[in-house]
Amino acid sequence: MNIRLLNSGIVALALGLLPGCATHDTGAYVAQNGSVNNLEDNSKFVLLNQRAQYSVTCGSLQEARLPDGRLQVHANLRNREDRRIQIQVNCVFKDAQGFAVEDTPFQNVFLDENAQQDVSFSSANDKAQRYTIRVREAR
Repeated sequence: MNIRLLNSGIVALALGLLPGCATHDTGAYVAQNGSVNNLEDNSKFVLLNQRAQYSVTCGSLQEARLPDGRLQVHANLRNREDRRIQIQVNCVFKDAQGFAVEDTPFQNVFLDENAQQDVSFSSANDKAQRYTIRVREAR
Protein backbone atom coordinates (compact mmCIF):
# COMPACT_ATOMS: atom_id res chain seq x y z
CA MET A 1 0.00 0.00 0.00
CA ASN A 2 2.86 2.35 0.74
CA ILE A 3 4.35 1.59 -2.67
CA ARG A 4 1.11 2.66 -4.37
CA LEU A 5 1.08 5.88 -2.40
CA LEU A 6 4.73 6.51 -3.24
CA ASN A 7 4.13 5.82 -6.95
CA SER A 8 1.10 8.12 -6.96
CA GLY A 9 3.15 10.87 -5.35
CA ILE A 10 5.94 10.53 -7.94
CA VAL A 11 3.43 10.65 -10.81
CA ALA A 12 1.71 13.72 -9.34
CA LEU A 13 5.07 15.46 -8.86
CA ALA A 14 6.14 14.65 -12.46
CA LEU A 15 2.86 15.97 -13.87
CA GLY A 16 3.21 19.14 -11.81
CA LEU A 17 6.64 19.81 -13.31
CA LEU A 18 5.49 19.46 -16.93
CA PRO A 19 4.74 22.75 -18.65
CA GLY A 20 1.13 23.52 -19.44
CA CYS A 21 -0.35 23.63 -22.90
CA ALA A 22 -0.79 27.38 -22.84
CA THR A 23 -0.77 28.98 -26.28
CA HIS A 24 0.09 32.53 -27.10
CA ASP A 25 -1.51 32.69 -30.56
CA THR A 26 -3.09 36.03 -31.26
CA GLY A 27 -4.81 35.26 -34.57
CA ALA A 28 -3.90 35.31 -38.24
CA TYR A 29 -0.40 35.94 -39.54
CA VAL A 30 0.83 37.78 -42.61
CA ALA A 31 2.58 35.61 -45.23
CA GLN A 32 6.32 36.14 -45.30
CA ASN A 33 8.42 36.45 -48.45
CA GLY A 34 5.44 36.28 -50.79
CA SER A 35 7.51 37.44 -53.76
CA VAL A 36 10.38 34.95 -53.30
CA ASN A 37 10.33 32.03 -55.75
CA ASN A 38 7.24 33.47 -57.42
CA LEU A 39 8.38 33.44 -61.05
CA GLU A 40 5.43 31.44 -62.36
CA ASP A 41 3.01 34.27 -61.60
CA ASN A 42 4.87 36.82 -63.74
CA SER A 43 6.86 34.89 -66.36
CA LYS A 44 5.73 33.23 -69.55
CA PHE A 45 8.58 30.71 -69.44
CA VAL A 46 10.10 29.04 -66.37
CA LEU A 47 12.62 26.26 -65.76
CA LEU A 48 11.60 24.02 -62.88
CA ASN A 49 14.91 22.44 -61.90
CA GLN A 50 18.60 23.28 -61.90
CA ARG A 51 19.47 20.80 -64.64
CA ALA A 52 16.94 22.39 -66.98
CA GLN A 53 18.23 25.84 -66.07
CA TYR A 54 21.68 24.82 -67.22
CA SER A 55 20.60 22.88 -70.33
CA VAL A 56 17.59 24.63 -71.90
CA THR A 57 16.80 28.09 -73.22
CA CYS A 58 13.75 29.48 -74.94
CA GLY A 59 14.62 31.41 -78.07
CA SER A 60 11.16 32.80 -78.73
CA LEU A 61 7.55 32.59 -77.67
CA GLN A 62 4.66 33.11 -80.01
CA GLU A 63 1.02 33.39 -79.05
CA ALA A 64 -2.11 33.65 -81.19
CA ARG A 65 -5.87 33.46 -80.88
CA LEU A 66 -7.59 30.71 -82.79
CA PRO A 67 -10.87 31.56 -84.61
CA ASP A 68 -12.89 30.03 -81.74
CA GLY A 69 -11.14 32.27 -79.15
CA ARG A 70 -8.76 29.70 -77.71
CA LEU A 71 -5.16 30.71 -76.96
CA GLN A 72 -2.40 28.91 -78.87
CA VAL A 73 1.23 29.15 -77.75
CA HIS A 74 4.46 28.12 -79.51
CA ALA A 75 7.87 27.98 -77.79
CA ASN A 76 11.21 27.49 -79.51
CA LEU A 77 13.35 25.45 -77.09
CA ARG A 78 17.10 25.01 -77.51
CA ASN A 79 19.50 22.51 -75.99
CA ARG A 80 22.63 24.36 -74.81
CA GLU A 81 24.68 21.22 -74.25
CA ASP A 82 26.77 18.82 -76.34
CA ARG A 83 24.67 15.88 -75.24
CA ARG A 84 21.18 14.65 -76.03
CA ILE A 85 18.68 15.47 -73.29
CA GLN A 86 15.12 14.57 -72.45
CA ILE A 87 12.92 17.31 -71.05
CA GLN A 88 9.30 17.50 -70.01
CA VAL A 89 7.23 20.53 -70.98
CA ASN A 90 3.75 21.66 -70.02
CA CYS A 91 1.69 24.83 -70.15
CA VAL A 92 -0.49 26.41 -67.50
CA PHE A 93 -3.18 28.59 -69.05
CA LYS A 94 -4.44 31.40 -66.81
CA ASP A 95 -7.28 33.88 -66.76
CA ALA A 96 -6.73 37.65 -66.80
CA GLN A 97 -6.10 37.72 -63.03
CA GLY A 98 -3.49 34.96 -63.17
CA PHE A 99 -5.57 32.06 -61.85
CA ALA A 100 -5.01 28.74 -63.59
CA VAL A 101 -7.89 27.66 -65.80
CA GLU A 102 -6.10 24.71 -67.42
CA ASP A 103 -2.93 22.75 -66.73
CA THR A 104 -1.78 20.59 -69.63
CA PRO A 105 -0.03 17.28 -68.95
CA PHE A 106 3.75 17.18 -69.26
CA GLN A 107 4.94 15.95 -72.64
CA ASN A 108 8.35 14.42 -73.27
CA VAL A 109 10.66 16.21 -75.69
CA PHE A 110 14.04 14.88 -76.82
CA LEU A 111 16.58 17.52 -77.80
CA ASP A 112 19.69 16.49 -79.72
CA GLU A 113 23.04 18.17 -79.13
CA ASN A 114 22.69 21.96 -79.54
CA ALA A 115 19.36 21.44 -81.31
CA GLN A 116 16.23 23.54 -81.36
CA GLN A 117 12.66 22.30 -81.35
CA ASP A 118 9.23 23.92 -81.25
CA VAL A 119 6.51 22.86 -78.85
CA SER A 120 2.89 23.99 -79.14
CA PHE A 121 -0.03 24.19 -76.74
CA SER A 122 -3.66 25.18 -77.26
CA SER A 123 -6.09 26.01 -74.49
CA ALA A 124 -9.27 23.99 -74.21
CA ASN A 125 -11.53 27.05 -74.03
CA ASP A 126 -11.56 30.81 -74.56
CA LYS A 127 -11.03 31.69 -70.86
CA ALA A 128 -7.22 31.61 -71.14
CA GLN A 129 -5.69 35.07 -71.30
CA ARG A 130 -2.17 34.39 -70.02
CA TYR A 131 0.10 31.35 -69.78
CA THR A 132 3.31 29.93 -68.33
CA ILE A 133 5.34 27.29 -70.12
CA ARG A 134 7.17 25.10 -67.61
CA VAL A 135 10.21 22.94 -68.41
CA ARG A 136 11.94 20.32 -66.31
CA GLU A 137 14.70 17.92 -67.27
CA ALA A 138 13.64 14.29 -67.08
CA ARG A 139 15.91 11.80 -65.36
